[in-house]
Amino acid sequence: LLFSQRVLLLVASDVDALCACKILQALFQCDHVQYTLVPVSGWQELETAFLEHKDQFKYFVLINCGASVDLLEILQPEEDTIFFVCDSHRPINVVNVYNDTQIKLLVKQDDDLDVPAYDDIFRDEEDEEEDSENESEGSEPSEKRRRFEEDIIERTMRRRQRREWEARRREILFDYEQYEYHGTSSAMVMFELAWIMSKDLNDMLWWAIVGLTDQWVQDKITQMKYVTDIGVLQRHVSRHNHRNEDEENSLSIDCMRIAFEYDLRLALYQHWSLYESLCNTSYTSASLKLWSVQGQKRLHEFLADIGLPLKQVKQKFNSMDVSLKENLREMIEESANKFGMKDLRVQTFSIHFGFKNKFSASDIVYATVSLMENVEKEGPETTNFIKALDSLSRGNLDKLHQGLDLAKKQLRAIQQTVASCICTNLVISQGPFLYCSLMEGTPDVKLFSKPVSLCLLSKYLLKSFVCSTKNKRCKLLPLVMAAPMDVEQGTVIMVGIPPETESSDKKNFFGRAFEKAADSTNSRTLHNHFDMSIIELKTEDRSKFLDALISLLS
Repeated sequence: LLFSQRVLLLVASDVDALCACKILQALFQCDHVQYTLVPVSGWQELETAFLEHKDQFKYFVLINCGASVDLLEILQPEEDTIFFVCDSHRPINVVNVYNDTQIKLLVKQDDDLDVPAYDDIFRDEEDEEEDSENESEGSEPSEKRRRFEEDIIERTMRRRQRREWEARRREILFDYEQYEYHGTSSAMVMFELAWIMSKDLNDMLWWAIVGLTDQWVQDKITQMKYVTDIGVLQRHVSRHNHRNEDEENSLSIDCMRIAFEYDLRLALYQHWSLYESLCNTSYTSASLKLWSVQGQKRLHEFLADIGLPLKQVKQKFNSMDVSLKENLREMIEESANKFGMKDLRVQTFSIHFGFKNKFSASDIVYATVSLMENVEKEGPETTNFIKALDSLSRGNLDKLHQGLDLAKKQLRAIQQTVASCICTNLVISQGPFLYCSLMEGTPDVKLFSKPVSLCLLSKYLLKSFVCSTKNKRCKLLPLVMAAPMDVEQGTVIMVGIPPETESSDKKNFFGRAFEKAADSTNSRTLHNHFDMSIIELKTEDRSKFLDALISLLS
């Protein structure tokens, strides 16, 4: 990047983007690069921000936004404008891939983008111009006619070839663009950049870990990809954090240490009570079917099997008997296997600040999401973004603790909503997919007008539904979920989630399907989110939109 120029940072509203942004800000600080940061929550804000700033800036960095559309067509920038795009959304638009002059993609070397070959999707203009050959003057009429006939045959052949090429191009692009999925976390890509430049710090490494954990918490990547990337980060962690023998450092109050560990897959349990965490973690809640009386009974049997008294389990984790905590993980894991929860152990990292504060990477993800999508305080949208960004710095523990408190509320709200949807049979099979709609007036419904919260709810609901239903066919279906967005404007927010299967590749086909269903019915929809599988829709158009979606996917 150029040192003399100011840079405009356009950052999407997700935790991975925030972490990538923190790493880039630290790099800019190292090199004294001046920048302006603008949070963008969707395409409209991205276009507005670009229009407002395009005269003052030549360099734009887009984090977790912009890769999946033809940027040059949408933004119509000047020819000397340059975009650096670091975006985990896939597939990347082919024009962005093959435009070297104005669009610089920041992707990991070994990320397989599966981009179609250049010649299959672009033709040179010269090929398209019909060569009209000038007939030579004064040749015989019969000669002229023969040449004219040959010319017609040649043109017809050329047109046919072009039609065939165009049909093949449409097919290739359809296959390429059909599914939406995620590549390597942007925070990891930024960290690798810092590492190549030999400017990587432990703080940056921690942000890369949180970025990856965000993808895992939100179920955006496969377990295989998660474990592979954890391995990559683990090497960096041992390189940065091997100073334990160094007396002076291990005793400093300001020191920060990252450690790899096998931890329990229980949300926020070290900052909550074990009981609350078991009840509000989607994995344990769905496996034990906690929305039913039978499920509550199983939970008590599970705790008895571990050998934990209720009095201990229901108090704050920090206050539990030290003797109980010593082999807690092993004890819980052993009992979990008996109760069919074989994946309760997960590879992750934790961070220690000084003596007292210890957080696991998923704690930070939940806290940051809750700060970013906080619906309690009315104010400009950007205040939540800035708060969430600040909570990632280790100097701001008070903001982080505020985030953890909000996260507990959010997880409780999600779990209660899942329970009521299942107990009142709100999840209906529509044929090719399951459908669930939250009504206005449902408790916490305001929280679910936010995209990340709605996606978390949908994923937890689908997990729980798959555990609760006896219908084998329904277990393999994807889910479409709707919630009220803006009552005054009469809009709903809708999200599509791929099926919950062991072998799922996390690829989502709803983005394209939503577009087609909206076009075919002239539904008033807004495709404003960077995730194409989230749309906004006028409430009165919902039924015709759903009908179109059913017939499209049947």
